[in-house]
Amino acid sequence: MAEIGFYHLTRSPLEQVLPRLLGRVLEGGGRAMVLAGSAERVAALDAALWLSAEPDWLPHGSPATGQAADQPIWLTAEDAPEAGAPNGARFLFLLDGVESARLPLFDRVLDLFDGNDEAAVTAARARWRTAKAAGHTLSYWQQGPRGWERRS
Repeated sequence: MAEIGFYHLTRSPLEQVLPRLLGRVLEGGGRAMVLAGSAERVAALDAALWLSAEPDWLPHGSPATGQAADQPIWLTAEDAPEAGAPNGARFLFLLDGVESARLPLFDRVLDLFDGNDEAAVTAARARWRTAKAAGHTLSYWQQGPRGWERRS
């Protein structure tokens, strides 16, 4: 089973939070797959990661650029195949309320959702219940004045 962290964004937009979390994965020698809700969102994230100031270098690719196996970060709107992420990622980032049927293929899953959108919060609660019933290890993180705070 995967370890799933739910990240409740309340103070910063996804475009600021995602690069920092991806940077931490890369610092630890990991690889990540980012599963977004649409190809348009993938294109927007691609541009945002190239323009990121913190960290200033996030090597990544998407189906538009190809060569998944060479990319430390893979951006996609398609769920991982049966074999896992095409770039060998052990970290999965879920955005836009997407769900993956392949959670057990990853060591760590980060489900990021907008805490200022009541529909997104309600959907995240439903994903929490589903993940808990499936036996995954869950944690809940919320942005606070000094950064991420683990909540129960």
